[in-house]
Amino acid sequence: MSEQPSSERRLLVVGAHSADFVWRSAGAVAAHTAAGGEALVVALTYGERGESGVLWKEEGQTEENVKRIRHEEATKAAAAVGAGFRAFDLGDYPLHVSQESVGELAELMRDFAPHVVLTHPEKDPFNPDHPVAHEAVARARLLTSGAGVASGFRTAPPSEFLAFEPHQPELCGFTPTVYVDITPVFKRKVEAMSCMAAQRYLQEYYAQRADQRGNHARKVTGNQDIRQAEAFHRLLPNVVGAL
Repeated sequence: MSEQPSSERRLLVVGAHSADFVWRSAGAVAAHTAAGGEALVVALTYGERGESGVLWKEEGQTEENVKRIRHEEATKAAAAVGAGFRAFDLGDYPLHVSQESVGELAELMRDFAPHVVLTHPEKDPFNPDHPVAHEAVARARLLTSGAGVASGFRTAPPSEFLAFEPHQPELCGFTPTVYVDITPVFKRKVEAMSCMAAQRYLQEYYAQRADQRGNHARKVTGNQDIRQAEAFHRLLPNVVGAL
C-alpha cells in the first residue's frame, strides 16, 4: 500500500467483532508481517451475542464462556498471521462505543502510530455493529492526528485509511480500489480462518472470495501468478512522487 519498506511499517486492523479481521484482511496482515512489518488487531467486541451461534447450541452456555472461547480463537488466528490481538469487550448486537472508548482507541493509535489503518466501510445494511465500528475508528483516527498543525495534545502522524471488503459489497457501496496479492501467504489465511470454530460456516465463502479477487487482480495486472487476493477501498487519497 506504499513504497515504504514493510519492515518499517505498522498495520492496525480494527473490527467490530473478534473474527471480522480474519475473513476480510488476514491475508493482507500475513503479507505485511511476512515482509517484516508489525501488525495489531483490535476487536471492539467478541461477537459473543450475535456471531457465535455454534457456541450457543451447547447446553448451559454462558456469555462469559463464549467471550473466553472467542478471545482464544482470535488470539490464535492473529498469531497465525503474525499479529497481536486486543479486545475492548464493548458488547455486540448492538455495539455502542462511548466517547471514553473512542478516546481509548485514539490513545492506542497514538502509542502504536500505525502507517495503515483498516476497518469496516461506513455502510452495511445487514449488520448493525459494522457502521458503528467505522464511525468510532474514523473519529479516533482524526483525534489521533489532530488538524495537521501543532496541537495541545499528543498526536501521531496521519495514517493511510482503508476499508476492507464487507460480506456483500454491492449492497454496502463498496468499490475496490486496492487489491493485495495474498497468494504467497494464503495458507496462513486459511490457518487463521480455521481457528474461528464458532463461525466455521464462513471459511468456504471467504476462501472462494479470495480466489475471485485473485481473478480480478490478474485482470488488472496481467500477472498470472496471482491466485488469491483481498480487496480494499481507500477512504483517503494516497500520495505518490510520480505516476
